[in-house]
Amino acid sequence: MGIGLGIVLLAIGLILALDVVNVGTSVLDEGPLGWILIVVGALAIVLALVMNQQRSRTTHVQERRYEA
Repeated sequence: MGIGLGIVLLAIGLILALDVVNVGTSVLDEGPLGWILIVVGALAIVLALVMNQQRSRTTHVQERRYEA
């Protein structure tokens, strides 16, 4: 799960929630499904950014030995 997946979920959620496209006769109501996808997409983006921030905070120690 990364930023790309979060953006895709967010875009699909916005399309469904704002009724940009008529899907036709459907068993599911697109409005609530769109809002759920928006929330999940935003959460995926936030989690990806937090995980990348934690990964960049690590420090690497390099030991050098010189012979005299």
